[in-house]
Amino acid sequence: MTRRTSWWRTAVLTAACGLVMLPAGAHAQAQATADGIPVESELVRSKCGGCHKPDASNRMTRISWRRASPENWERTVERMITLNKANVTPADARTIVKYLADHNGLAPEEARPIAFEFERRLIEWTYDGDKDVATLCGGCHAFSRVLAERRTKDEWAGLVSMHRGYYPLVDNQPILNGSGFRRSRALPPEETDHRQPMDKAIEYFAKTFPLITPEWSSWSAAMTPANLSGRWAVTANIPGKGPAFGEMTVTADAAPDTFITKTVLTVPKTGETIARTGKALVYTGYQWRGRGADAAKPDDPWREVMFVERSRTEMWGRWFTGAYDETGIDVKLAKISGSPMVLGLGQLSAKRGTSPSLTIYGINLPTALAASDVNLGPGITVRSASVSAGVVTAQVTVAPDAKTGPRDVSVGGVVKPLALVVYDQVDGIRVLPRAGLARTGGAVFPKGFQQFEAIAFANGPDGKPNTADDWPLGVVDATWGVEEYTSTFNDDDLRFVGNIDPKSGMFTPALDGPNPERSGNRNNIGDLWVTAEYAPEGAKQPIRARAQLVVSPPVYMRWMSSEVGK
Repeated sequence: MTRRTSWWRTAVLTAACGLVMLPAGAHAQAQATADGIPVESELVRSKCGGCHKPDASNRMTRISWRRASPENWERTVERMITLNKANVTPADARTIVKYLADHNGLAPEEARPIAFEFERRLIEWTYDGDKDVATLCGGCHAFSRVLAERRTKDEWAGLVSMHRGYYPLVDNQPILNGSGFRRSRALPPEETDHRQPMDKAIEYFAKTFPLITPEWSSWSAAMTPANLSGRWAVTANIPGKGPAFGEMTVTADAAPDTFITKTVLTVPKTGETIARTGKALVYTGYQWRGRGADAAKPDDPWREVMFVERSRTEMWGRWFTGAYDETGIDVKLAKISGSPMVLGLGQLSAKRGTSPSLTIYGINLPTALAASDVNLGPGITVRSASVSAGVVTAQVTVAPDAKTGPRDVSVGGVVKPLALVVYDQVDGIRVLPRAGLARTGGAVFPKGFQQFEAIAFANGPDGKPNTADDWPLGVVDATWGVEEYTSTFNDDDLRFVGNIDPKSGMFTPALDGPNPERSGNRNNIGDLWVTAEYAPEGAKQPIRARAQLVVSPPVYMRWMSSEVGK
């Protein structure tokens, strides 16, 4: 199966930009007012000025009264090209998005709470503000997309008008009478707010998400080019495989804020080595957007979305791929200096009364270690320790009466807090995600896969299962299956929606489109229980857990896909 391509998909936004940049301080002084943000880029003015007229102060209609994430600016540029026939080449588009994200972007404090939006992460998230407004916009897209914008009141009104113009059904669905809002004629007598939902939303947006905020004024004044060259320690979590450790080498490319990367990761559970090369571009001084490809799969580049902390010594985020960005790993990076670092253990837990071999991964560790140089706390005796290629192998004995719970791991005096859990028995397993989503495909649209994993747990200090103090023991090798999630009479989803690999936990959906073998010629969609069984060593019977899986149709109207960093 080949992924859909277009000129936009091949327009790699990590290429050289050739921007005209203002000094950070001068730029901050120019934009520290709600009177509009001047556009100093000749390219933006020439390509966008035909519709967005600049004034004597180089403030351009619509553009100068808006700030947004790189992804939201990208959506705008692509909409201008696709619907309004803007004469913009891929190279111009890259430069325009880079300029606008840098000069009309978001401060780190504004982007941090919605990092999952850019990471394409499916999570349970509820907006803490006005529920009616959140439901109004959430009828069509995640409300986090709104939080990726800052505008003046007139600009928020313009955005609502754009929605009504391009998507006229919103008048009869969310904007006027749906999604949690009540028409003014239906309001109870004590209710005095008779505004239309869209008017209420505009007022709320203008107050809650204004163009100029203290956070943006501070960041735009202090923002400097990100010097990220050097070696970075990588700690990752791969669904179904557990932790991975390694190193990324970052080298500055010719253009500002662009980098070339080489990454090598080791997955302790499987023993595999992952080698990747890539390119990245940093927007607004802290937003890493890149792509990297495995040497064994050069035609399947993964997107990289990371948040660069202000210290420039930490990055974190998600690397992902798939037709729906559904396959990914969580990553944390730390800048490598001359000091030793302990990254973590290949095994996250050790059982009382056993003598396991533990692998400890680190950077700049001593080339020779004695058993006494490795400490895992009272009750754990380190019999021997050796070092090879930055990996410590420690032969240990866990006393039958060792205290259970998380332990710090010390190697040569360098400590990794809470890196190992000592436990007495496996009390249960959990299937993650608790609610999965797959999409049919393979005929007209690509498939959307869902990876499940089984995590073992021990009851925490309260001795009760499924409570907040439970101790995760790591990914376990479960036997996977599916069962009917009965929601109607004669439910037959189990026969048609797809299959799960009994060893890996990867669910593969069925073909998209009507199925003549199914009653009513229905699509291969529906609900299943995904089950996992695991037999801990010494257990009399397997432990079982399950999660829900929804197999849905493809996204038929996905006419825009995010290409920032590709």
